[in-house]
Amino acid sequence: MQRTKIWIGTLFGAGLIPFAPGTWGSFFTLPFIYFAAVLHPGFGLYALLLITILFSLWCTDENVQKFGNDPGQFVMDESAGQTVVFLAVSFHQAGSDLLILLAGFLLFRLFDILKPLGIKAVEKLPGKFGILADDLLAGLYALICLELFIHFVPGFA
Repeated sequence: MQRTKIWIGTLFGAGLIPFAPGTWGSFFTLPFIYFAAVLHPGFGLYALLLITILFSLWCTDENVQKFGNDPGQFVMDESAGQTVVFLAVSFHQAGSDLLILLAGFLLFRLFDILKPLGIKAVEKLPGKFGILADDLLAGLYALICLELFIHFVPGFA
């Protein structure tokens, strides 16, 4: 079971890429996000968010035990945070969908890396909840910024 939790927690090995594992984990989550949103527009992303949160909480301890406290290899928390970014998005055109995915990805990585606006403080929550909470908050801030772009930047989406 430990190997399964490591495999899921590293998003099927994406977190084992030696450079920028959080970025790779976020990037490899994008196809799951897109297909969840397109195949089940009403609830697909909410289901994916629930799954990534549950997997994150389920897998954290084994990944911390193997890789250390808040390990970079553990990227299921990034998958959950990246999913939050798109909860309010409706995908409908391939060209604009790609732009929205790219913008949401970049916004999430910006907030996740810089940790402004209380994200750093939330990261200090105990154990697995702190590991997950900072990514969820980064995703929320990225969602707000993405929605502002979509609604107020002409021709964006």
